[in-house]
Amino acid sequence: MTSDSPMRRHDQDAQAHHAAAPPPDGSAAVAGAFGVVAAGVAGLVLALHLAADDWWLTSAALLAAAAVSGALAYRHIAARCHVRELYRLQVCKHIQLLDDANALPSGRAFAPESASREMFERIEAAARQLRLLREIEEGVHGLEALFDPAGRLLWISPSVERLTGYSPADCLATDAPVDFVVHESDRAYCRKMAAQIAAGSRAEDFEMRLVRRDGQTRWVACHLRPLGGENGALRGLRLSAEDIHARKETEYKLLETVAELRRSQALREHYLSRSRDERMRLTALLNVIRLGILFMDRDHRVLYYNRAMLEMWGFQPEENLIGVRDVVLHSRMAHLPVDPEAFLAHVQERLGQRDNHKTGEIPLRDGRILTDASALVEGGPDGADIGRVWIYEDVTQARLTAQRLVQMAERDPLTDLFNRRRFHEELDRALANARRKSGRTGLVMIDLDGFKPINDEYGHQAGDEVLVTLARTVGALIRRDEMFCRLGGDEFAVLVPDTAAQPLQELARRIVEAIAGLRFEFGGNAVSLTASLGIAVFPEHAANAERLIAVADEAMYFSKASGRNRWSIAGEGAGGPVGAASQNILEKE
Repeated sequence: MTSDSPMRRHDQDAQAHHAAAPPPDGSAAVAGAFGVVAAGVAGLVLALHLAADDWWLTSAALLAAAAVSGALAYRHIAARCHVRELYRLQVCKHIQLLDDANALPSGRAFAPESASREMFERIEAAARQLRLLREIEEGVHGLEALFDPAGRLLWISPSVERLTGYSPADCLATDAPVDFVVHESDRAYCRKMAAQIAAGSRAEDFEMRLVRRDGQTRWVACHLRPLGGENGALRGLRLSAEDIHARKETEYKLLETVAELRRSQALREHYLSRSRDERMRLTALLNVIRLGILFMDRDHRVLYYNRAMLEMWGFQPEENLIGVRDVVLHSRMAHLPVDPEAFLAHVQERLGQRDNHKTGEIPLRDGRILTDASALVEGGPDGADIGRVWIYEDVTQARLTAQRLVQMAERDPLTDLFNRRRFHEELDRALANARRKSGRTGLVMIDLDGFKPINDEYGHQAGDEVLVTLARTVGALIRRDEMFCRLGGDEFAVLVPDTAAQPLQELARRIVEAIAGLRFEFGGNAVSLTASLGIAVFPEHAANAERLIAVADEAMYFSKASGRNRWSIAGEGAGGPVGAASQNILEKE
């Protein structure tokens, strides 16, 4: 027969497929047998109908054909079962890869065309989501962890290895994660926080120490909060932690510094106490030696005087004043004070007072300053006065020292400019004067551009030289009625009374040009810097000193934000500077 060759090829293909396919399951075998029987019965009926004579030959042929057809059906069903098994294994492989998160397939190499594409698309979408979650997980800087209600660790971010040196797998492998990474002194407190969450607390914030693999400790700030289920039951705990070790080290250093300062203060107070005692003893001695003492009797004649009194009033050491009347003595002393008449009037005023311990100042022609105090000396049991005592003291050095202290309190020691304290006093005084006279007061805030790099690169000595030179240069531009102050660091201010916006802009222009023109050389390198200025006027821009400084600062920062090396005037109202006028000197040139 001519159809034998295709039949044989089909049978060979089926056999080869059968060799590659696993045995069919029970349902496939039953289906194959049923096909053989059905084909045989159909062939027998057909043979009886077509050929009554040689029906047995025809039946045999048909039975053979039916057997072949049944076998082919059996092989087909077995192949279908094998395809399903391959697809099931492929799906399981995808799911296993998703669980392991080590290799995620990008295609469907093993999926036959007859497989469910929707299933593979869902798997691919889940794989993409898992890759995204893995990227997010790898990018978490702080520590994140999930625990079940019993305290067992379910998941922890890879950042735990950066903080502790332990991998997530190391942490997940332990049954007691708290004992594994938490410092032994903080474990009880950590469990207490977890117990409070389990008891119904919404969230807890606390700090604790983690123990690294190398034995070192790291401070972390923790935020522990519950994870609730659909019915409100506790599903687990989530821990978020940030590394605060650097902050803690700074805090400890600050605490050590404070403790050291306290120790120094206690030691200083101890020494001050001892110094006070010694000063009291020395003061008693100095009162005997340095104070001028003069006793007058009840007849107004000199009864006693000491050497210091002679020196203060210009008498010779061998001068004998015993018995000299007070009127004669004071007349001989009157040539030394700057105002003799005022001195004699002061003496008469003192003589008219019974007991006055207040001291009066007597400026002398040679620049010295004396103080005097006088009181009646009570004598016998009847309370009668036995005379009067005069105490003189040379306070010249004390006054000079006081002036120097005032200067130190009001002046910047580096630039000799007025400091912040004096600036605020003068600003309040200028605003009060402007209110009385319905005048104006201008304020120019100056901040240097590029000063910090000079200070950092060339040292504080170079920075000091820049500040001193700048103070001298800008100070030459300031008028006598204006005040140039150093507020601190590289921040300066100019207080201008009785002015307006236009003169202030001209002053700001000169200051910006002068600072931009400064040139320095440090370490063989030419160095320059610029300044950003902010201008505010009272009462246009502010009604008090604090607000005036604020708007001037805002205008100054506006200048910095606009490119530096320029000045800006504060805008009207309380909305801050709007850059009503801003001029860059370099652009102008």
